[in-house]
Amino acid sequence: MERVRLFIKRLSDPSFNKIYMMGMILICLLILGGYFSYSMFTVSKERSNAISIVTGNLTYKLEVDSAEGNKLVVGAGETKEFTVTLSNPNNREARFNFYYVGSLPSGVEAGYKTGDGINVPMEEVGSNLTASGSSGSSNIYKIRVKNESSSSVTITLGVSVGLDYNDLTLPSNGHLFEEAKLEGPVNEIVLGNVGENGDTYDDGTDTFIIGEDPNNYIWYSGKLWRAVSVNNEAKTTKLVTQWNITFLGYGEESSDFDVSYAKEWLNDISEDGFLGNLRAYDEFIVTNAKWDASTNTDSDLTLANISKPDGSHVVTSTVGLLNLYEFSVTNTDDYGCNTYLNNNLYWHTITPVDPYNIIAVSSGCNADPFVGVVNRYGIRPVINLKSDIKIVGGDGTEENPYRLEGDNDTNLNGTKLNTRYSGEYIKFGNEENNLYRIVSHENGTGTKITSVKPLKSDATFITSSFGGDAIFSSTNTIGTFLNGDYLKKYVDSKYSNMIEDNTVWYLGKVDYIDSYKLAKYTDNTMNNKISSVSSKVGLLRYGELMSGQFDTDSSNINYWTLTRYDSSNLWTIDSDVSYFNDVSSFLGIKPALNLKSNVQIINGDGTLNSPFEIQLGS
Repeated sequence: MERVRLFIKRLSDPSFNKIYMMGMILICLLILGGYFSYSMFTVSKERSNAISIVTGNLTYKLEVDSAEGNKLVVGAGETKEFTVTLSNPNNREARFNFYYVGSLPSGVEAGYKTGDGINVPMEEVGSNLTASGSSGSSNIYKIRVKNESSSSVTITLGVSVGLDYNDLTLPSNGHLFEEAKLEGPVNEIVLGNVGENGDTYDDGTDTFIIGEDPNNYIWYSGKLWRAVSVNNEAKTTKLVTQWNITFLGYGEESSDFDVSYAKEWLNDISEDGFLGNLRAYDEFIVTNAKWDASTNTDSDLTLANISKPDGSHVVTSTVGLLNLYEFSVTNTDDYGCNTYLNNNLYWHTITPVDPYNIIAVSSGCNADPFVGVVNRYGIRPVINLKSDIKIVGGDGTEENPYRLEGDNDTNLNGTKLNTRYSGEYIKFGNEENNLYRIVSHENGTGTKITSVKPLKSDATFITSSFGGDAIFSSTNTIGTFLNGDYLKKYVDSKYSNMIEDNTVWYLGKVDYIDSYKLAKYTDNTMNNKISSVSSKVGLLRYGELMSGQFDTDSSNINYWTLTRYDSSNLWTIDSDVSYFNDVSSFLGIKPALNLKSNVQIINGDGTLNSPFEIQLGS
């Protein structure tokens, strides 16, 4: 009590009261100063011609196509892309937001693009940029504006800036950019969006996409394609598969594409051929396309010296192959192989060098002029999309390829798997090996699938003491593994119940000069099927869909097929070419199996990044 009495007495002292009051006033001023300082730091403004706008003592710098500015101007009927750079010029970290001011006029779309070295615009709360001169002090954006109106349009950009620890808010007239959707005719999009690693070249007839890795990936009918060129007059777009879909001997005795096994397989509309397994091909692709299969007479096959074919031999068919000129013109390096068409595999072109030899491309991306027509190199099918086919999704990158209108299915839950297309991806089996692809619907009601990669690299087809013709059965070494340990180790009961118990596996014999048809039929008429066995799990045949290679990593090892070359050798698929191996060799195994007709999709869209998830239906 005595202390309280003394404190009250002290307060009554005039000199002490003055000091106390001055101290309280000073504290209040500091609090108010901090409040107003905070308010100043969180203000945002847009001025029609101002670039660096002071907000308290924080500023920002905005550049459009490397020049200071905040306007995006697009003429009537034009589509333009702008590089927008937002920088922090302050000596401390700060928070920034980026938006456009006001509503977009009718007929105008604006959005951001993604890619290497490009930032995604910030969320409403903003994002921090480090102090000027340090890493992370600026962001780079790609903004695409499509103006389909009859008048020029100007979009004004705005920026908010504040302290690094406070969330920002948009002004009432501010709008965040959404991701740009590339929609429109294929021929326009693929040439206008090649990206930083691509370019275009017009030879007067066609406009080619060139470069090492342009944005020209397209997903169609279960396969990944690359857009190669657009015809200047017809506006059709030429596509080639990214990978080798199968391996075949080009022909029997002639390098003429018109009479080749290659043309026959590519345009085969049965369940065994390529065209017959494409989705609604007559709606998507040109069925009377022209393929220049003229002989190349250049003695020097350096890529820079390949001349345009003279049109002396043109073949008409729906599906074809690239000629040597089309391969070479996409290259941007005269002495190397700076082209997206290099997939590090061996594959046939359509270009003959003489009546018995075809020009192929090797795994080193060299043009090999003396490949005999009987040699088993890869087949990369080529098609021409019709001029009215539209892109409705994707950005042309490998991770997000363009999707075509009519081939961009959504909400597939409950759809029967046997209605889907060769090449689409499926999750099947346990986590150790659970990625498969649809091969075909060979038996009409089920779905044949095969694993994407070999499960083993050291499997012998039969024991070395086996005599007579090499025949697959459930009792030889591979047959025992596939119908025993494979099902136990890689496939649990959930998936095993989806497999047909007795699929027919055809045991044909194909010589060097024989057609792929003999892997399944007794002759080329395809009237009578070859001898067969039945089991739950088997292997693919020579020349069958998906009996190719689909990447070039170390796991792409040589693997067995079911098709004999002679009594003691089987055709096998290497990362380079197809050739025969003795049945006692140790090679890889890619299981093939037939799923029941009531298997249905419960998730996914069938692409590599979103494979189908499946279950048994009723």
